[in-house]
Amino acid sequence: MGPLAPNEIITENTNLFLAFIVGIGFGFILEQAGFSSSRKLAGVFYGYDMVVLKVFFTGAITAMLGLLFFSLFGWIDLDLVYVNETYLYSAIVGGVIMGLGFILGGFCPGTSFCGAAIGKIDAMLFVVGLFIGVLIFQEGYPLWEGLFKAEYMGTPRVSESLGLSYGLFALMLIVVAVGMFWVAEWAEKKFPREEY
Repeated sequence: MGPLAPNEIITENTNLFLAFIVGIGFGFILEQAGFSSSRKLAGVFYGYDMVVLKVFFTGAITAMLGLLFFSLFGWIDLDLVYVNETYLYSAIVGGVIMGLGFILGGFCPGTSFCGAAIGKIDAMLFVVGLFIGVLIFQEGYPLWEGLFKAEYMGTPRVSESLGLSYGLFALMLIVVAVGMFWVAEWAEKKFPREEY
């Protein structure tokens, strides 16, 4: 029964090696899908290209359904699946900072490394900026430690917070995804990108 490492079916070293292999595969797929292009990623914010949104939402739905079915078959214990701890205020501030960086630079951390790996100069500069941001956060940590640790909420799951079963929440999220896909299609037609 999974997860494999917490149940000591595989070692931590094997777990890290598998994560490395999956990461390389994920990066390869990102690049092949064109996600190493800042224009494609920025297109989400300007409404002319919603492929990134559709792909990542589809991936999240697929992973969610996979975990639910694995749990149903007894192949994974959902209580052992790691959930990040939530510090509400720092999550909001971090989300705003990352969103601004995404809009201005056209990359998220993963796609910036993907673009840098194939030699895109804008992606390399974005990665340098990312490391500068990490350094500023690390060196200035005493200044914003209070904000960083404010409003600790533990490890909540959205379904539990809403008082819903995993299955009902999954169904609701799928309905939302279908609606989001429709809105994305509408936006692409409403805000077409002008070709020069």
